[in-house]
Amino acid sequence: MLACTSPTEETQSDQKDIELNKVLDNAAQKTKMTASALTKVDSFPRNISEGKTNWNLVDVKDWCSGFWPGVLWYAYEASGDEVLKEDAIRFTLPLKEIAYSPAENHDIGFMVNSSYGNAYRLTGNEEYKEVLIAAANNLATLYDPKVGTILSWPSQVENFQYNTIIDNMINLELLFWASKNGGGENLYDIAKSHAQKTMEHLVRPDSSLYHVGSFDQKTGEFLRGYTHQGYAHESMWARGQTWGIYGFSVAYRETADEEFLKTAIKLADHYIKRLPEDGIPFWDFDDPAIPNAPKDASAAAVAASGMLELSGLVKDPALKEKYYKAAESYIAKLATSEYLSGDTNQAILLHSTGHYPHNSEIDMPIIYADYYFMEALLRLKKSKD
Repeated sequence: MLACTSPTEETQSDQKDIELNKVLDNAAQKTKMTASALTKVDSFPRNISEGKTNWNLVDVKDWCSGFWPGVLWYAYEASGDEVLKEDAIRFTLPLKEIAYSPAENHDIGFMVNSSYGNAYRLTGNEEYKEVLIAAANNLATLYDPKVGTILSWPSQVENFQYNTIIDNMINLELLFWASKNGGGENLYDIAKSHAQKTMEHLVRPDSSLYHVGSFDQKTGEFLRGYTHQGYAHESMWARGQTWGIYGFSVAYRETADEEFLKTAIKLADHYIKRLPEDGIPFWDFDDPAIPNAPKDASAAAVAASGMLELSGLVKDPALKEKYYKAAESYIAKLATSEYLSGDTNQAILLHSTGHYPHNSEIDMPIIYADYYFMEALLRLKKSKD
């Protein structure tokens, strides 16, 4: 959920400001056209198959369901178009059931914060706030105090024992927010504990990340790190690294714990150091098929938004400028004809990779890429206003 921070100096020309506005305007208009073509409010865009024009749709229980209403809220925020606001409302409301159904996984944050979180931020509607607090309390039911983390995938305990994944860092924002807005103080404690345990066990000595950490549920002992969506257990899965940059930046923002900031900096520096020349990562930095491996635009979008957050948190002016310019460069590359879909299909961005080891969503538009790209565009624009 957008929480824009600003650099101390302008770093982009007026001409590029105009291009930024153009990209936002075009994205908002395309989102509006897509919404007008979707007739079922309980079906949500997820990806677009090769050679196809329209989104493949999923139901409300899919972990990606909240990103489409989130894109609509960002499009409304960018444009002020009341039609987009009404579209955002109608696609947000079905997500309410996630807050009041038994928690099946950690994705409650992705689903509800992206939809209801932006809805409440932009409207102040108290009914949305109630859903957010309920969703946070629901997510908290997956927390195990012995381990000190939220169980990410209850369905995967047989494969990974008690598991915590790096993606889960993004969902902590819902808990932090709820703890300040009428939810219990325990939500803050849960979120901070989860971030600490993730920092201790999923961050490797070289500042890359494990995707999955397994724990002994009886003792809380860390057992080992795995991958699920990366190339290998010890490889650097691109989107996982960006989840970490973003998540630890938010954890520092909410707790002022300097160790979280140091971790976000380490993860960001390692990511920047290993990027290919064009600034858009391959799906995994260690795939031996590089340079003939697929890219992941979604990771670049998450990195851009996360580094804009980080640039507003670091105190050193040189670091502030470093992360701001890095984010700006990723956005600029994504905003070219190589990555913008144009008239190709209903998406905003091309060339994302979802789950390569399972041969799923490879080199195609994926809705969360659009969501974080829109978020990054708005963060960048607000930093210049």
